[in-house]
Amino acid sequence: MRRLHIRLALVMIALAAGVVVIATISIVLETHYHFTMYQEQHAASGIDGDAGELGYHLEQALIQTIVWTGLGSITLAVILGFYVARRISEPLVHMKRIAERMSGGQWHSRVHVKGEDELAQLGASLNSLADQLRQQEQLRKTMTEDIAHELRTPLAVLKSHMRAMEDGIWAPTPDRIHACYEEIERLTQLVAELEDLTDVESPGFQLDRTIASLDEVIRRAVDLVHAAFREKGVKLMCRADPELHLVMDPNRMMQILVNLLSNALKHTPEAGIVSIEAVDEGAQVRLLVKDTGEGIPPEELPYIFERFYRAEKSRSRETGGSGLGLTIVKQLVTAHGGTVYADSSGEGTSMYIKLPKQL
Repeated sequence: MRRLHIRLALVMIALAAGVVVIATISIVLETHYHFTMYQEQHAASGIDGDAGELGYHLEQALIQTIVWTGLGSITLAVILGFYVARRISEPLVHMKRIAERMSGGQWHSRVHVKGEDELAQLGASLNSLADQLRQQEQLRKTMTEDIAHELRTPLAVLKSHMRAMEDGIWAPTPDRIHACYEEIERLTQLVAELEDLTDVESPGFQLDRTIASLDEVIRRAVDLVHAAFREKGVKLMCRADPELHLVMDPNRMMQILVNLLSNALKHTPEAGIVSIEAVDEGAQVRLLVKDTGEGIPPEELPYIFERFYRAEKSRSRETGGSGLGLTIVKQLVTAHGGTVYADSSGEGTSMYIKLPKQL
């Protein structure tokens, strides 16, 4: 690959070599010229040359050599300088214009990349940055629309209930007050999840890592959701090696497991089964949360970790949640240096998490 610094080095070498060549040619030609002139003058006069005359011609040869060498070197330096400056500044000016367009919101603008040197790599990086900025802008708009959509429904329900009770159409019965309370709870949960997602996606987010027992963390997560499973009539099975330890943030890991177990419970019918297990695979640990629910269509699997995404658009918040739980799970797993993916090829859905034992 022809790097920019190699090209600049070759230009400098060419400039130095050009100066040497010009100086050599000037010395040879001027010395030969003056010696020939000296010989012709004394051959025509028939008088032997003296040292003074020879010194004069040598001095003239030296002076003229210096002059021609200087003029030639300056000319060569000017030509090479303008050539190199144009070759370097032209793509930089082009990139500057593209960057100014991007700063004005024209994310479709792209740098025309030529060659494989550092300038070409800089242009490719700028194009990659433009793609990321465009995606982030689209995500921002989508997230704003999704948040507005998520807030609109519970607020509309609350408004209609309050207006009906205010106008005397409805009596403020315990059931109707409880319905309003549930909508407020959903709003509170949505705001809490948004705050949590903002926290884990912030540049300064850090895990409080320590060596902890994975079995203990799993047991604590199971205890937190056990009552909900018992109320719905779904069996929860747990299997993990008590000796299995890894470097992690226990509280964040428990949050991951609670989110996955709660998500599995929502989509598992009564008398169904949800299981969680941890398997030691040497340098890493594999966590599996499996349910016997309706499963996820294969075409939907790549998108389930996106914000506010529901595999079935018709699902309500009661069955589909806010669409932020799996997004938070993915961010926390990534922060632990692991990977998470889903499989729904068999019965129900299986969520796999692979975590390194040491970071």
